[in-house]
Amino acid sequence: MDLTMCGLLPDRAEEIARLYREHGNWNQVKEIWFEERRANRSTKGSSQKIHRVLSSRFKNAPATLPNPSDLPAVLDTCSSSRDKAQVLYLYLVADDALVRYAVHEYARRLAEDFPEPLDFSNETLTSVLNQFEYTDETPFDYADSTTERWCEGLRSVMREIGVLENQQTVVGNPPSLGETPLLVAMGYSYEEGDEEWFESPTGLQYLFQPSRRWEELYNRAAETEAWEFVDLHGSLQLRPTDEPYSSITSGGI
Repeated sequence: MDLTMCGLLPDRAEEIARLYREHGNWNQVKEIWFEERRANRSTKGSSQKIHRVLSSRFKNAPATLPNPSDLPAVLDTCSSSRDKAQVLYLYLVADDALVRYAVHEYARRLAEDFPEPLDFSNETLTSVLNQFEYTDETPFDYADSTTERWCEGLRSVMREIGVLENQQTVVGNPPSLGETPLLVAMGYSYEEGDEEWFESPTGLQYLFQPSRRWEELYNRAAETEAWEFVDLHGSLQLRPTDEPYSSITSGGI
């Protein structure tokens, strides 16, 4: 239930990533983080929660996403705060099992053409959460107030990445993707998938891109220097021209 304590917080997440790139040691990052918070008179409890949750996202990041030490370079290529949020969002989904469960369910609804598939109202979210089961078969069982805070936390994430328009909106739409989040989502899809990764691109689905957009997004990626169509066994397939993230971790797009 970490989302009840700490949402996406792109600015603070970026700050922690930059500290890690500079010092390369999570213990030093923690010391400097708390020193700076004390200087700014932040409450200790709040600072501890934020640091624990955000640093966990990066420590537990799968090898299929850009290494946290490369993340500041990736964020530097972003052209907007939404671009940064969409990149950081993939680390949240990879780290948080409950968020990932909800995102999988909404991606399924989008793929199956549910009416209003991106309905993030408390009622719909609660119905999704009530289907969740932990690996020990324990059901989702939290107080209503905790569940409501979690739902608001997820809606705040959806606003950050462009799915929901404002605080009053609970039904969203697939967001547009900037170039950097597109390339990160493509790289993540490629690294997570198999030879047929482009038929079920994980990163694009996590960012709620409907299948009718995939061809356009693949063509956009191929227009950059990072990706190209290659002839494999008589069919064109999309492949990175180098390592999947090299274009955005070594000097920009």
